[in-house]
Amino acid sequence: MKKNLILIGGGGHCKACIDVIEQTGTYHILGILDQEEKLGSGLLGYKYIGTDDDISSYRHKDVEFLITVGQIKSSVLRKNLYDKVLSTNNRLATIISPRAYVSKWATIGQGTIVMHDALINVAAVIGNNCIINTKALIEHDCHIEAHCHISTAAVINGHTQIAEGTFFGSNAVSKHCVSTVPYSFVKAGSCFKGHAE
Repeated sequence: MKKNLILIGGGGHCKACIDVIEQTGTYHILGILDQEEKLGSGLLGYKYIGTDDDISSYRHKDVEFLITVGQIKSSVLRKNLYDKVLSTNNRLATIISPRAYVSKWATIGQGTIVMHDALINVAAVIGNNCIINTKALIEHDCHIEAHCHISTAAVINGHTQIAEGTFFGSNAVSKHCVSTVPYSFVKAGSCFKGHAE
């Protein structure tokens, strides 16, 4: 029997999440929470059923949430929504595409989505409420803290620490054994060599 799921945020990232969720075959999407002006319309066949003010009304019901707001410049909105879900005693789903590879020795936090063709290697730890986007590579022994977005085709090499709230851009590559500081912004296509002491 499929689990019930409500999505929070109905933009472009939500579309990509819907595709992954449908491919898992695990969840029945009840609808999307977004801005009030979207109520009554839909996205990819799913209705906008309320706003984030309605999250608390699902307390103690058989439903999970996934934050489907994207993250580029800042993780603040995603973090605030995450805190709101937990503060209302609701549950967050963890979604892994069937086209992703996640080592049995890796750990994936609650509220995180692992998109198509991502690869998470042995002993990697992914925190809560992260986006591991399409074709991202997280190598062995990496630690991705909460509220991070590892963008499309990014490469995080071994023993790297990505601090809370970091955005790591498309096709960016980290050296091994380096660390970001919290809420870093790593540009697309760049080589991240660590922060100067």
